[in-house]
Amino acid sequence: MRTRTISMLFMATLLIFGSMRYSVAYSATVQLSADEQADLLFMREEEKLARDTYLTLYEKWNYSVFTNIAESEQSHMDAMLKLLKKYKLPDPVGSNGIGVFSDQTLQSLYNTLIAKGQVSGLEALKVGGLIEEKDMIDIKAAIERSQQDAIDSVYESLICGSRNHLRSFALNIQALTSQPYVAQLLAPAEVSQILNSPMERCSKKGHPDKDD
Repeated sequence: MRTRTISMLFMATLLIFGSMRYSVAYSATVQLSADEQADLLFMREEEKLARDTYLTLYEKWNYSVFTNIAESEQSHMDAMLKLLKKYKLPDPVGSNGIGVFSDQTLQSLYNTLIAKGQVSGLEALKVGGLIEEKDMIDIKAAIERSQQDAIDSVYESLICGSRNHLRSFALNIQALTSQPYVAQLLAPAEVSQILNSPMERCSKKGHPDKDD
């Protein structure tokens, strides 16, 4: 009986220490830096900016490219929300409607882009290209600051989606003007490389991509 009691106490001790080691290891994998947290919050709203802009410009110009890509942006938003929940961060979107943002920089940008996109159908399509180029720049910077594979995986998928979206806007601009798309924020060589390569099949971790 004494031997059995000692054995049970030994096993209980192992379980306790094993649980402690697991807890420490787990908490270490989910602890984010201030930059990583800020980037997740920003990206959630930046994807909302894209979705809201495209939905609003569709109401004005009735170009199907806007509604199709808005669907992808919604799935981008959903992917970012999953990460916020995973790391127990607050959702900056909350119940905000279309065109309403917690980040005042994004609020100002949205207002500017909508005003520009109201001028003409061509300007609206250029706004789409600008948003996708900006997304790629911002996401690449966030990847540089991230140390989490789970976050990087979603970011890479979002960049893939942005490349596809840029291709779609470029095709629509060319169909409308018979002129090639001109880079707005990215280096012309990088934009040329993207546009001269085929549409990609992006990871479902980011979104089920729809483009044109």
